[in-house]
Amino acid sequence: MAEILDQIRDALDGSIDFEGQRLAEQITTNMLSIIGLISFLLGYITQNIQYTLWSGLAGTAVTFLVVVPPWPFFNQKPIKWLTTTQSQSQGSVGKQGQVGMGATMADLGDVRVSVS
Repeated sequence: MAEILDQIRDALDGSIDFEGQRLAEQITTNMLSIIGLISFLLGYITQNIQYTLWSGLAGTAVTFLVVVPPWPFFNQKPIKWLTTTQSQSQGSVGKQGQVGMGATMADLGDVRVSVS
């Protein structure tokens, strides 16, 4: 049972790149605009508010199914992150007194702050 749940989680736990996020936003905006217009016209022509609401709800559900899952076409240009080096990952005081990530106050030495 745990193996099945792991497979389902791996299938749903996809990632999308920045271009995929932009594409998903454009698809959502365009689909909801078109669906809204079609729903309005359908309700106006038939003079039935239920047709407007049901067609709008169905269109929103279709948009949800198109945009929300991490489809492979949303990850066509994945980002290649740089690997960290030893000095970057541990953090330290730099040559000119710059503090890297992970530095503690003890690394800075005696620092005094005066408030006037």
